Amino acid sequence: MHFRHLVAALLLTVPALAAQAACESGLAERMHAKLYPKRQLDAERAACKPWPAFPGRSIVVLPMPRPSPEPGVTAYDLEVLVIQRPDNGNTERDAIVSRLYEPAALTEDAITIQDIRIDTARYTLAPDARAFGIRVRYRGSSRANPYATETLQLYIAQGPKLRKVLDEIELDMDRGEWDTSCTGRFEQVRGTLSVAHGTSQGFADLLVQRVHTESRAETQEAGDCSEKALPSRERNYTLRYDGERYRVPKALRTE
Repeated sequence: MHFRHLVAALLLTVPALAAQAACESGLAERMHAKLYPKRQLDAERAACKPWPAFPGRSIVVLPMPRPSPEPGVTAYDLEVLVIQRPDNGNTERDAIVSRLYEPAALTEDAITIQDIRIDTARYTLAPDARAFGIRVRYRGSSRANPYATETLQLYIAQGPKLRKVLDEIELDMDRGEWDTSCTGRFEQVRGTLSVAHGTSQGFADLLVQRVHTESRAETQEAGDCSEKALPSRERNYTLRYDGERYRVPKALRTE
């Protein structure tokens, strides 16, 4: 994909993915009305997904905006729920199995939250600890300085409580700076997270693999736009559990 096409793709609004279709059943709205009848729910960003590892269970994320003293800044409290759903489809019998309330868990300003998705990949951290993830995609609005990123955080259920074991890390990133015609630079990061073979404090290590690519573009004397991709660089990170959470290196942090 050429530089200008990448910039155009960054500026497009991507619709919510099919993984969120489960919220159309009203599950998020029902849980919100039950738990927080006086709070506003951002229904467009609410996420719901069945958890295949546990038949009958679904994961629900309720983002609720809260007042902010800073103009143009919106903070979101998150209620993350694991719901046991009855076989007969009686929604009145939906039961909360585990939950976690996170005040001001997400913030948006010039960089907006595009969507929230639930990741139910096979994150088996221990024989009795199966994690799920929450992915958040952010996007900037500047044409001259396009920016987008996707982050991931992991949770495990421990009885009636959910516990976050991996703070928000950046996996994918696209950003650039150009004259909106041709000349400029662009960088792209693509990352994956997988369960490694080693263990620390009883939990499996996590492996983050990231590929970083840069490209340059400039206008030639004839008026053509010349684009050049630089050699990609790969880097791997091993995240180890310290007994409470996985330690995150600075290069993967979102701050």
